[in-house]
Amino acid sequence: MSRINQNISSLIAQRTLGAQNKGLQTSLQRLSTGLRINRGADDPAGLIASENLRAERTAISGAISNAQRADQVVNVAEGGLQEVSNLLVELQGLVGATANEAGVSQEEKDANQLQIDSILQTIDRIANATSFQGTKLLNGNFDYTTSAVTSNITNVNINTARLSDNGSARSVTVTVLTSARTAGVWLSTGATFGNGGSGEVTFEVTGTKGVQQFTFASGTSQSGIIAAINSFREALGVSAAQDSTDNARVAIRSTGYGTDAFARVKELANQNTTDFIFASAAASSATSDLKQYGRDATVLINGTQATTDGLTARVSTDGFDVALTLDGATSLNTTNAASTFYITGGGADFNLAPKVNLAGKVSLGIETVTTGNLGNEADGFLSALKSGGSANVQNGDLSAAQAIIESSIKQVSSMRGRLGAFQKNVVGATISSLGVSLENTAAAESSIRDTDFAAETANLTRSQILSQAATQSLSLANSTPQAVLSLLG
Repeated sequence: MSRINQNISSLIAQRTLGAQNKGLQTSLQRLSTGLRINRGADDPAGLIASENLRAERTAISGAISNAQRADQVVNVAEGGLQEVSNLLVELQGLVGATANEAGVSQEEKDANQLQIDSILQTIDRIANATSFQGTKLLNGNFDYTTSAVTSNITNVNINTARLSDNGSARSVTVTVLTSARTAGVWLSTGATFGNGGSGEVTFEVTGTKGVQQFTFASGTSQSGIIAAINSFREALGVSAAQDSTDNARVAIRSTGYGTDAFARVKELANQNTTDFIFASAAASSATSDLKQYGRDATVLINGTQATTDGLTARVSTDGFDVALTLDGATSLNTTNAASTFYITGGGADFNLAPKVNLAGKVSLGIETVTTGNLGNEADGFLSALKSGGSANVQNGDLSAAQAIIESSIKQVSSMRGRLGAFQKNVVGATISSLGVSLENTAAAESSIRDTDFAAETANLTRSQILSQAATQSLSLANSTPQAVLSLLG
């Protein structure tokens, strides 16, 4: 080299050394932080993807926490319901023991009533005391509220109804395509049962609850026949009345609606050859044995075919689970009749998805389990068993008391089963699914953002060697211009 103002070799060595030092610093930073991407300059596209994945992972973790919290809330509610269920079973035993009237003194009845009053008070206390972080669970806080429910519809049970966050009500339209019917068998009696003056006839009347034989002598009045059959109404599950279109016939109908309800009349003995049993008021062909079944209603709820059992209809879809009972004696139990009511609020809402929106929200209705709400409108409510109530065990209707308790037990058991299904099939499955999503999301983020220590230590070793080599080269390049001194002698 014969020029010394510009040391090109030194400049090259300096640039190379700077590059090697930068690579060395990058490797040291990645190894010390454990992250391949520490700033946007490291990998702009990778940074965007990893940040999105990190946000998703945090959202999934939050959803898992929400699901676990929902499981805990349901556990507390189910624990309270279990105690209520135990108390109802004890009530059933007390009513059954008191029904043994000939062997139970009035003092025992009074003592049993005291126990019943105590149990009823305890049920109300459990309903008002069962809470999670101060929020009552069984006193109606999480029961759905409705409006515009007409008398045509009874026993509305809303298990799930996903409502909009803007507070708007959700309409429920009930359309009856085919009405429900009771089973009916007609008995030709005339104003006075004649049998051609040939003596008595013995009939066997059967309903869903039991069977009973009746013997009607020639000359028995129609009103007497009706009264005799109706005296066994509760035991048989059928009732009798003069037919409205042919007053010479008695309509023997099941007290319940639907295909499970039936009425049967069979002629067991007749001193004449005449048959008296008909399939309808207008039927002209008589028979000696006839069994007829009722008919389930065909119902649409919000346009969806409902599962029906007599007058009861239920629709269960994603975010909408409603069961209700039609009043068979009203105009709604008529083909092509319709009625609309509204769900205005209520329910326990849990967000079990990473996204906070209506699709990720799960709603659960928890009914009120106080004594004024356990039971139904047809049988009565549990509060009727208290002292002075119509179904008390001192001087009340014990048959009604047992029916109320059985209805309450079914109601509480149904609630416990529904909460259990929610825990297992909704919360449990959600936690499992979100756990898998969390693992996969974390793995995707790690593959983009985290340091591969095996590769990075190799890069570090390489950068260290190259940095040392560049440093040595720079030293040689800086000493090379000194050769011109030999030219100056």
